[in-house]
Amino acid sequence: MVTGSGKTVGDALVESESVRMITFTGSPEVGKGIRDKAGLKKVSLELGSNAGVIIDKGVNMEAVVEKAVTGAFSNQGQVCISLQRIYIVKEQMEEFLVQFKAATERIVIGDPLDGMTDLSAMISQKEQTRAESWVQEAVSEGAALITGGTIENGIFRPTILANVRRNSKVSCMEVFAPLVIVNPIDSVEDGIREINDSDFGLQAGIFTNDISTAFSASRSLEVGGVIINDIPTFRVDQMPYGGVKESGNSKEGLKYAIEEMTEMKLVVWNHNPLQ
Repeated sequence: MVTGSGKTVGDALVESESVRMITFTGSPEVGKGIRDKAGLKKVSLELGSNAGVIIDKGVNMEAVVEKAVTGAFSNQGQVCISLQRIYIVKEQMEEFLVQFKAATERIVIGDPLDGMTDLSAMISQKEQTRAESWVQEAVSEGAALITGGTIENGIFRPTILANVRRNSKVSCMEVFAPLVIVNPIDSVEDGIREINDSDFGLQAGIFTNDISTAFSASRSLEVGGVIINDIPTFRVDQMPYGGVKESGNSKEGLKYAIEEMTEMKLVVWNHNPLQ
């Protein structure tokens, strides 16, 4: 472990001839900078995300709402695969928003050392202020604020926005906060197009009772991992975890991280050499 400022220590490590490989988790901007400075070193990048989920008609709304609350607000939303975008068939949107708002407002906010607390302050006041400004921007662009969106007692409240423009920061950038948008779609195909219309592609999810729809989504979604009937926030260590586009260029997870960090060597042995 080498401690120090990111740029000073990072540049020294990236440019050192003693370093054979670099693995980095962080923003696309920093990841691209590392890649450009690394020369011929192997570089493994796990970068940004704005993970989305599609909700098809006819699913168990109560169960989906419970999972959506977990996906959007666990760890204050400061998770690479935190649920940031929800696309739901429009005939179910009103019912979903009523239940989702009620469940979100039942979240226990307070001291992180209290075992009853569900959500507390983000990593810094600066990040909370940024998230609040992004909400204000989205509302000024026509989004509806369903709940939250403000800082109270030093904590950014869990936030739901609806009918958000696709080019609003809360939609197209990584918010990394307890904030989620909910937009209506005419069909699952529309939802797939919305999720794919992103610079990121880490994980996505779909809730559906139709197996053909699930297979179609798994083929069409431009992401590193598709989670069927669960939130894109689902992860276990044995999964090959990693994305496409600006979400990264490699896979993490026990087996897959070892493979990324292994240099393959071919040995050909002729047991019957010519005399």
